[in-house]
Parts: sequence; C-alpha cells; structure tokens
Amino acid sequence: MRARVDNYFEITSRGSTWAREMRGGLVTFVTMAYIVILNPLILGGFSADQAAVDVAGNWLPNAQVAAVTALTAGVMTILFGLVARLPYGFAAGLGINSFLAVSVVGQVTWPEAMGLVLINGVIIVILASTGMRELIFNAVPRQLKIAITVGIGLFIAFIGLVDSGFVRSSGAASPPVQLGDQGSITTLPTAVFVIGLVIIGVLLARKVKAALLIGIVATTIIAVILESIFKVGPSFGVNPDGWNLNAPVVPTEIMAVPDLSLIGQVSFGAFDRIGMLAGVMLVFTLVFTNFFDAMGTMTGLANEAGLADKNGNFPRLKSALIVEGIGAVAGGAASASSNTVFIESGAGIGEGARTGLANIVTGVLFLAAMFFTPLTEIVPLEVAAAALVIVGAMMVSQIRHVDFSEFSIVLPVFLTIIVMPLTYSIANGIGAGFVSWVLVRSFSGKGKEISPLLWVVAAGFVLFFVRGPVEALLGA
Repeated sequence: MRARVDNYFEITSRGSTWAREMRGGLVTFVTMAYIVILNPLILGGFSADQAAVDVAGNWLPNAQVAAVTALTAGVMTILFGLVARLPYGFAAGLGINSFLAVSVVGQVTWPEAMGLVLINGVIIVILASTGMRELIFNAVPRQLKIAITVGIGLFIAFIGLVDSGFVRSSGAASPPVQLGDQGSITTLPTAVFVIGLVIIGVLLARKVKAALLIGIVATTIIAVILESIFKVGPSFGVNPDGWNLNAPVVPTEIMAVPDLSLIGQVSFGAFDRIGMLAGVMLVFTLVFTNFFDAMGTMTGLANEAGLADKNGNFPRLKSALIVEGIGAVAGGAASASSNTVFIESGAGIGEGARTGLANIVTGVLFLAAMFFTPLTEIVPLEVAAAALVIVGAMMVSQIRHVDFSEFSIVLPVFLTIIVMPLTYSIANGIGAGFVSWVLVRSFSGKGKEISPLLWVVAAGFVLFFVRGPVEALLGA
C-alpha cells in the first residue's frame, strides 16, 4: 500500500519523502487556518447590526460561516490533492468574499449572491474542460495580470484600514477620508489594529512559519486582556470608540458540533431582482476575479516547487483548473464564498511538500477545525483587519514585475490598480485596465499585438460601465 501511494502521488519521483509531505501539509494548514477566523468576519456577523446585511435585511451567522468555511476548505483541499496531485491548499478566496460583502449583497440577497458564485464556478469548469480557460488566460497580457493582483491587494488593504477605524470618513467633501478621528488614533480597537499589523509584519519579515495565524492569536490575546481591563464594548453603530464588530471576550465553550445549515441556501433570483444585464456583469466579474487569481497563484506555486516548465505549465494543468472551478461551485453551494488556491501553500512547499499527499494532511486538519468554530467569536474585526492589510501588502509586492518603461503599459496598469480601491470595486478596476489597454495600445500602433479575445472582453466592460443608461433604455 505504501508503495502504491508513493507511486500515485509521485512522492519519490518528485524528490520528496513521506515526512516532508506530512510536515508540509501541516505547515500549509497552520498558515491558512486564519481563514476559518477571517472569512466569517467578512461574510458573517454576530447580530444584524454587526454583519454584512443584504438587500432583504438577511445576514450570515458567524459560527455557521466558520463551519462551512472549514468544511469546504477541507473537502476541496483533499479533492485537489487526489485529482491534481499538487500541494495547493484551497479555501475561501479573500478577494471574492470581500467583493460579495462590500459590493454584491447591497443589490441582492445572500442566497442570490451565492447563486452567482455557483454559476461563476460552473462557467469556470466549462471553460477549463473545453480548454478555453487557457486560451483566454494567454490572451490577457502579463502586465495586466500582474496589475489585477496588485489592484485586488490594494482593495483588500483599504477594506482592512477602513474596518479598523484607521481610515475613516471625514464627513466633508474634501478630504473625503482622514486618519482615525480628526487626524489621530484615539480608540483602543484601532490601537490594537496597529499592534497586530506590527506583530504580523515583523513575524513575516523574520520568515516565521504561520506568521499570520500566530499574529492573529497573539493580537487577539492582547485585545482580550485590554477589553477585560477597559471594558470598551462593541460599537453597535452608536459607540465610535467601541469594537467595530464583536468585543473580544473569551467564549463560554471551545468545541461545538458544527452548524452546517447554510449548505444549500442558494437562489438564482438575482437576475429577476437586479436585471439580466447587471446579473450577468456580476457573474462576469466573479469569473474574472476567480480566473486570474487562481491561474497566477497556481503558476507561482508551481515555479516555487520546481514543477513548472519554461512556459509556466505544470503537471495535470487541465485537471487542476477544473477542480479550481469546482471549488467555486462548492463554495457557493455552502455559502462559504468561492474556494480557490491559497498562496500560503507556498509555506508548505518551502517545508518540502511537492505532491497531493500534503493536501490530504491539510484537508483533514481543516475538517477537524469545524468542531472549534466557537473560538472564532473571540477575534475582533480590528485584528482581522490587520491580517487583511498584510495580505494586501503581499499581493501588492507583485508590482515589481511591471514594465514601467512604456507608458502605453503604465497607464492601463495604473488604472487597473488605482480604480479598484478608490471605487471599492474589483470589477471597475479590471474593466478600466482592459478598456484602456486596447485603446491606448491600439492608438499607439500596437493594435496587432492585442488578441481578438481581449477586444471582446473590453467591449463587455464598456457595456458594464454604461449598464445604467442601457438598462433604462431597454426598460423604456
């Protein structure tokens, strides 16, 4: 049996060992486990006034989101390990869950939003199965792929800065935002955010394994101690000095039977609620976000593991892309948000993981984490916000690969990056980049270098930007 497992996962042929795979799988889990804490804080809440409330006034309970987050991460990580046989951990993607909580549920209900995620996953599976996903990916210039990653990083970081109270609305036309309260940090929760940011940043700089998880736990302990002393309490929307969401208080229980009642809470009524065009464009945005984030992450991890060829392709590429699409379907069906490859898998690869056996270890640990979801209630949003800013910084670091020597590249890249956080929309940033790329590059005499597929995508975004007048015209 040991020999058959070794042969199936190609452990020996890839220069690995059972011990390395086990150790790598454990390290990947430790570096990814923060998502079980963070995802519920982004998608869910502890009460209606502390959660991302949808257009119908519905919200997702924190403990339920934590349970399905751990479940889908475990199932998808194991499935990917068995099918693609690569050491890439899966969990709810931070870009899409933030997009759902901030931009989508203000227009539709949570079940309808998850229905859009599920449709997005089906489309990705179809694109991957037919080979279209690779063709589309190759049609997008590398510089724009980098810009999308950087823009999403800035968007996530900006959300963290706002959620922590470090950046607040000034209430004036100019400047629209300010540092803290009247230009200074005055609240204990925001101070905890700064402490968390420093702790996690130092741990990462010192290359400590599981820096994010250690930082979140350490800062949460500090927050619990400070709350027990100063009794700040939650804000509830009326106390500007309080914790943005839940106050960090030790829960009465640590273990609990996971509440999986969110599974199957999916509706496809978004198209009736907001119109076919708006619904299609939201799916379009989800597909693009999933598409480029996953492809870029997979390629980067394959290079790090020494499994990629000179073109960036890696073993079982088609199978990997299909399973990644299934992750979006599973995430939508469970209300956990789209599940995708996590860049933190690089920690496990650095520990020696080279095969899907490491994924089995990671996945089993995620399934075990379902029974410890009450612990998520102790982590305040300000601590999670520090992790968001750190993850955003990691993504922004990719800007070093951008070619700044040609302005026909610089402008589309800049618009992609800057429009995302300033408009609080991933879709707007991607669209601004694609449209400006085909226009500026074409009028600069480089139109022959642009793929026809990119023109089609850009035309779709033009329609997205003017959908308001178009919908009004169609309605008339």
